Amino acid sequence: MLSTTAVRLSALYLGLFALCAVALVFYITSISVGMQHDRTQEIILSELRVVATSYRRGGITGLVRTIERRSRQPGANLYAIATPSGELIAGNTASIAPGVLDLEGWTSTPFRYTRLGDAEDEEHLALAQVVGLPNGMRLMVGRDIGEREQVRGLVRQALVRALAIMFVGALAIWFFVGRRALRRIDHMSEASKKIMAGDLSQRLPVSGSGDEFDRLSLSLNAMLGRIERLNEGLRQVSDNIAHDLKTPLTRLRNRAEAALSADGGAAAKQEALEQMIADSDQLIRTFNALLMISRVEAGSSTAQMSDVDLSGLARDASELYEPVAEEAGISLVAQIAPGITIRGNRELLAQALSNLIDNAVKYAADAPASEITVSLARASGGQVRLAVIDNGPGVPANRREDVVKRFVRLDESRSKPGTGLGLSLVHAVAALHGGQLLLDDAKPGAEENPGLAAVMALPGGT
Repeated sequence: MLSTTAVRLSALYLGLFALCAVALVFYITSISVGMQHDRTQEIILSELRVVATSYRRGGITGLVRTIERRSRQPGANLYAIATPSGELIAGNTASIAPGVLDLEGWTSTPFRYTRLGDAEDEEHLALAQVVGLPNGMRLMVGRDIGEREQVRGLVRQALVRALAIMFVGALAIWFFVGRRALRRIDHMSEASKKIMAGDLSQRLPVSGSGDEFDRLSLSLNAMLGRIERLNEGLRQVSDNIAHDLKTPLTRLRNRAEAALSADGGAAAKQEALEQMIADSDQLIRTFNALLMISRVEAGSSTAQMSDVDLSGLARDASELYEPVAEEAGISLVAQIAPGITIRGNRELLAQALSNLIDNAVKYAADAPASEITVSLARASGGQVRLAVIDNGPGVPANRREDVVKRFVRLDESRSKPGTGLGLSLVHAVAALHGGQLLLDDAKPGAEENPGLAAVMALPGGT
């Protein structure tokens, strides 16, 4: 446990707290002792003024009577009158430490004494002031400081007990809290080992307490979920690339082989070469689309952001595809609000809109009275909605999350042209611009040809 950061920090905090507590106790004790010392001196000076008055009025006889009377009172101060030779002739002291009466003024340090009536081995501590009388005698007035020393002893004893309790409490906290933290770290380490072994479905444990371990686990779990999705997407893309590109590559090889073995002359070889070039162009388009999606998802186009006239872009795309739609027997209608501008990448937005219209033309051509609507309008919350709506077969609700994945096509037979990358690019472009791609039925509740409403919800419309 001593090798863990948590325990070391706890020990550091305990040591710092104990140091501050000791310093605080000594500071308060010194202040208390100083205040008691000042109070003791005030009491002694006040008592000296009283006995000085008696001395002035009655001389040495009056001084002795006053001291004898005051020394018998409960809680009396310390009194002593000594001859020039040091013999005690009055007061309530039986003996005084040697040298105390030799110097006039305040005693520099506490001295030991015994009171009249005490046992010989019973000594006390006192502070006093010694005053010399005109006839060579000495007057001492002092006060017992045993109470002050008792207070100091009690404070020290309380400090020692408090430090002992804190130490025991710290050990208990280390044992319970530290062990709990270590167990959680061990669980996280075990989960990490499983993740490093390849099991990306593992997640770090979350206790639900909301502490720093939980916050770290939630962040790492979100990262692991993202990594798992990316790995799954990479696996799916690899599988789909192998599946979708195997057929055109095989067809390309077969045509090259047939052209080599054919006896149709130069015309047949020319036709085979043209078909091979067309297949190669389709493969190149597929790889270009994959590269563009990867770049968009990586955010490499964010540096090319500028103000884009989305209304003008939508009108240009509608006019560009109108002849294509007419040739397929489809009516293309544009409902575009004027003057809508957003911050974005014009080329990517144009490519995304072209993909939506191309998908609509492809799948709405077989519907009766085929119609495509390209609309652009402002929405609440500062959003704009760029939509392409058709009356084709639509996309089932349970497949809408799948169709935005790479190479996923509802046409399992691959009878219609395409690569299955169009909606993936649209989804990536919408995310790059801080928006989203929304797919819904154009005619909710319709049993046949409910159509598809593909909407790019983008922020920042002005």
